[in-house]
Amino acid sequence: MKVRSSVFASFILISEVVGIALFLRGFFPAPVRSSLSSKSKLSDLPSEPLTGSSPNASRLPPPLFKRVVVMLVDALREDFVFGPGGRRYMPYTRHVVERGSSQSFVAKARPPTVTMPRIKALTTGSIPGFIDVVMNLNSPALLEDNLIWQAKTAGKRIVFYGDDTWVRLFPKHFMEYDGTTSFFVSDYTEVDNNVTRHLDSTLKRDDWDILILHYLGLDHIGHISGPHSSLIQPKLLEMDDILKKIHSALISKEAEGSLPYLLVLCGDHGMSETGSHGGSSEPEVNTPLVLISPAFKRKVGLEKPEVVEQVDLTPTLALGLGLPISQNSVGHVIPGVLEESSLRDQLRFLHLNGHQLSCLLKDSMPDYEKEAGFEQFRVAEKAHGSWMKLYLEGNTSEVLTNMGKKVLKQYLEALAAMSSALSKQLGKYDMYSMIAGMVFLLLVLLLAMPEALSGEAAVDLPVLSVLLSLPFYLLCLLLASVHVLVCTSAESSCYFCSLSWGLVFAAVAFSSAMFCILVSMATRRLPLGPKIHGKVNTQPRKRRTHRSKRLNWSLSELDVLLLAGTVGHTLSLAASSFVEEEHQTWYFLLNTLCLAVFQDVCRKYFREQRGSGDEEEHILPSKDCHPTAHPKAEICSEKWLALATPPFTLVCCRLLRSLNQTGVQWAHLPDVGHWLNSSEHRMVLSLLAAFCLVLIYLLVQRRCSWVSKVALALGLLGVYSYRAAVGNVWFPWQHSGRTMSKGTVEARFVYVFVLGILFTGTKDLLRSQIITADAKLKSRGLWEIYSGLVLLVSLLFRAHNLPVLCCSLLIQTLMAQFIWKELHYDAAQTTIMHYWFGQAFFYFQGNSNNIATVDISVGFIGLESYIEAPAIFLTALSTYAGPLLWACHLVCYLSSERDKSPVAVGHGCYCLALLRSVPAAAYIVLVTVLRYHLFIWSVFSPKLLYESMHLLLTAGVCLFFYTMEQSHSSSKS
Repeated sequence: MKVRSSVFASFILISEVVGIALFLRGFFPAPVRSSLSSKSKLSDLPSEPLTGSSPNASRLPPPLFKRVVVMLVDALREDFVFGPGGRRYMPYTRHVVERGSSQSFVAKARPPTVTMPRIKALTTGSIPGFIDVVMNLNSPALLEDNLIWQAKTAGKRIVFYGDDTWVRLFPKHFMEYDGTTSFFVSDYTEVDNNVTRHLDSTLKRDDWDILILHYLGLDHIGHISGPHSSLIQPKLLEMDDILKKIHSALISKEAEGSLPYLLVLCGDHGMSETGSHGGSSEPEVNTPLVLISPAFKRKVGLEKPEVVEQVDLTPTLALGLGLPISQNSVGHVIPGVLEESSLRDQLRFLHLNGHQLSCLLKDSMPDYEKEAGFEQFRVAEKAHGSWMKLYLEGNTSEVLTNMGKKVLKQYLEALAAMSSALSKQLGKYDMYSMIAGMVFLLLVLLLAMPEALSGEAAVDLPVLSVLLSLPFYLLCLLLASVHVLVCTSAESSCYFCSLSWGLVFAAVAFSSAMFCILVSMATRRLPLGPKIHGKVNTQPRKRRTHRSKRLNWSLSELDVLLLAGTVGHTLSLAASSFVEEEHQTWYFLLNTLCLAVFQDVCRKYFREQRGSGDEEEHILPSKDCHPTAHPKAEICSEKWLALATPPFTLVCCRLLRSLNQTGVQWAHLPDVGHWLNSSEHRMVLSLLAAFCLVLIYLLVQRRCSWVSKVALALGLLGVYSYRAAVGNVWFPWQHSGRTMSKGTVEARFVYVFVLGILFTGTKDLLRSQIITADAKLKSRGLWEIYSGLVLLVSLLFRAHNLPVLCCSLLIQTLMAQFIWKELHYDAAQTTIMHYWFGQAFFYFQGNSNNIATVDISVGFIGLESYIEAPAIFLTALSTYAGPLLWACHLVCYLSSERDKSPVAVGHGCYCLALLRSVPAAAYIVLVTVLRYHLFIWSVFSPKLLYESMHLLLTAGVCLFFYTMEQSHSSSKS
């Protein structure tokens, strides 16, 4: 059965998509969910142990609080309240914590520490998954059981002011609300004023039961200038004054004999040392939780706050308001809140919480009875029944009290154990699906590679012979046996095991047939293929010689390094420490690469004979397309520049490493970037930024038209003007006391020139492809598009990061002129080098495998309000500027070199076809986003498998475009 090679490559690509879909299906852990479709109701509550059918059998203790005010300060770190600076930042709050009627805790938030997942955790008591990081951009309505729905169903009147994420999650739940967007991080004043302006009128009214306030200003300041900014203290003092106002109003409204109020001060997440959030570092997950109510004992001094889970607030508020606990809540009630209740009420509260957790445990774990917490709860429930029997008989002895306290302790231990077991359930993966997808991808790609690289227009698929062969039936039997073995194991809970046996048999037969077909095809392409098949090669001598050259692959020392480095990097990601400090791996590989290139340069100029060197000089034509030899002086200068390029690259990389500390272990240490951003060194930063912008212009403008050169110069001047407007750098005539602005006008000025350069480059590129086949015009168009991206990135980069962009351009220029061209590296080698440099420069920018290092503030440069599309685009472009610019440079370089000399491109030209393809570019963006945003939380997960699949799928796309190109060439010939 013969098919076109392009169809074969498409089939292989589809198979890889199926494989990665299986992997992703297993990578996302199954959420902890109750099997009940309806939400919890008061009528569903269990009866007190051993009360029989008495009227009090299922009674809920009376509510603890009449009114609840939740003041949620976004990105409020624990040390802002409980740390050494707490008295300076929030004096009134600190006084209440030390001397008032309050309960203080350190609430640990689970990663991802992003706003929407944290709101879900606070209202449902469950632990959201990492898919919620993406959904954070457009939060849908929350359908699962939650505290807000329970309160509304019970007739509670809820008022909300603040982050509009609440409004999207809980539509039609609030009696009154006013939402403000949380994404426009440049605004840290109006977002809070829009909340506070409602306070005076709302606190005077009595027509509400729950008031929720979500303040965003502190989080926005963190994104803009970090936790040590001069703006932090005024904002915290503002939050402290608001807490004082609320507390005073609640005290004045308190009526004697009525239920007390509850004022809750908390944060949804913390703030990293760079001002961002999303990861699992201590400053990001530790948040203060202060409960203020006259129901609590007055403090006599500062006590060390107890550590609780953030999800523990949900059952605590639910029971405090007399509401059922959400079905999917994994938290347990905070015992300090119940201290002033009667012993019977305390036991009843804990019994209700334990019953809810035990039901959730049954629905989530097949072997729930083996869990220690479940057994402890059953024992405590029986002891509770014995206590109730004595209590109802009227026993008031001290023995009853001691027995009740013992039951209370048993309940608390059982609740903690069940809550911990349910939380750990979130981290379990469907390893069967992951391994199946991984193996499927690996086998398909490796076995299909020899056939695809053959370069023939048609592919012969031995379908019939395979389906009638013994290995096919044996493989079907083996795969079916493995499936039965996995699915009949006691602890298996896999996606494949839930499928019908008909679908499983079809999948097994299809996989076995594909595997056997690909093995048969691969053996024909190997050097031993003819011997294996028992056939004599009767091809003509000339064609056989050509084919043997294709199969005679030889690896140079540089090839071995590139291959070993790529494989070694993938293997290193099996350890969490290598994931957290992945930048160290890339720095090491980049340094090793520079030394290997330096060895090649020395070998070329000092060890090779002059004759062979002269012959190689004519492999690539000169710029004017004349093969004449260069003057001796010029050759000598090029020789020393080539020798100096690798050491110079090493020096640049070493300096850039000191610019931004990244990773996890040493991210808190001071670096050159912090030194430059301090106010006393602003003049140094200004001179450095001006020098970098001038050098960027000199490096980029060489291949552009005069229109683009003028636009680039004016655009870079606008970049400096923008940085001066926002206060990062100074103009010589600028007064130091000048008020900072948002730089909207200056940024839009730059955007105009960026669009102009991109339009000019696109126009030249289209003209070269449609009107006239002009290789020079095509090359100029590509370089102009590249220069437009450089101008845009220079605007998005912070002032202290401009040296990163400058060094990137300088290394690209030197390597292209004196290394890749002079040493005649083929496109495959050049592509991998670009990939390595791009990954290293990703970390030189200060990025890491932690979502908290994403700089969200750059998404609002030039914007006066939140607009989703440009904000996401600018943030992604700034984050991945390093890999993107190196990939764009690869396209421009390979395109210009292929137009000059097809021989120089060699067997690696498929990389150019990959990068120039719009679908492939979209795929690369998708994989990059998944790699650094969706699956990363300071990463303790099976990332080794994911990275391997990322590498395999990238190679598969390369294979697809290479096969299409070879098929097109063969059909032409």
